[in-house]
Amino acid sequence: MKILIVIAHPEPKSFNVAMYQQAIKTLEENGHEVKTSDLYRMNFSPVSDRGNFTTVKNTAYFNQQAEEHFASENNGFANDILAEQDKVLWCDLMIWQFPLWWFSVPALLKGWVDKVFAMGKFYENGRIYENGLLKGKKALLSITTGGPEKNYVTTKYGSTDQILHPVQTGILEFVGFSVLPVEIHFSIERIGHEERKEILQKWSKRIKNIFTEPVITTYK
Repeated sequence: MKILIVIAHPEPKSFNVAMYQQAIKTLEENGHEVKTSDLYRMNFSPVSDRGNFTTVKNTAYFNQQAEEHFASENNGFANDILAEQDKVLWCDLMIWQFPLWWFSVPALLKGWVDKVFAMGKFYENGRIYENGLLKGKKALLSITTGGPEKNYVTTKYGSTDQILHPVQTGILEFVGFSVLPVEIHFSIERIGHEERKEILQKWSKRIKNIFTEPVITTYK
């Protein structure tokens, strides 16, 4: 199978990077093809503007969706965006590895979505959710948190289902992905070396069998 892993963490020695590297190693050892987007090491720019495109639909007013649709029809995306779009279109499974920052994805990853998940390329009017242009692909979020699991309840931070709803439903399922259950590890800065090793071993075991897992549905 074909897997794209997108990682958004600024520290190469972080546990997120360890999870990312473990996933690559396990998948390749089991005969899968892997492509990666290490957004910080790529110096990927999250800023959307006319630089997203080599074509121009309207010189007088910048409407990103209109320009995306025009670029989709006229092969008008900048090379860095086109390369990322090609990876997403290529993969059977996309994994995002990131720390939960302010109850969401890091800004760099959100900027990647803003630029890469373009109208006309990944979604259209009426071509969303079960009719999405990326229907048939799967997605998995692999996340670390700073806070303890006990805080992720409706009476405090909100449940993880609530927090991740905008990402899983508002982004991934919106364009047609089927979503797998989240891989989440809490208070990652407060656990020891042995517990981290155990997490990596369990992650490797899960990755080996990832294509047999049932998907979830987070939208109704």
